[in-house]
Amino acid sequence: MQNKETKHITVLIASRPYPLKIDASDEPAIRKIVNEVNEKVNRFQLTYTNKDKQDCLSMALLTYAVELHKAKQAVANDPALSAKLANLDALLDRLLT
Repeated sequence: MQNKETKHITVLIASRPYPLKIDASDEPAIRKIVNEVNEKVNRFQLTYTNKDKQDCLSMALLTYAVELHKAKQAVANDPALSAKLANLDALLDRLLT
């Protein structure tokens, strides 16, 4: 098993700091996701001016949850894709062992 380099970072989501301990290699993806979340929260704030930041953050989270659910359903409903993913998973397992 490889030793992954961990790193402590603090990200701002909806103007609140969140300290994280992450794999160093994941930092670019995490920072990109944080930016996307903040952009989505900002769009909700502009659209729903009567809502506070927490409401807008919750709505952004809900949109991501819906997208994730749809993606999981698409994989589950596509036997060919499920088979390809299972094969890929098996290949990765063999390469890592």
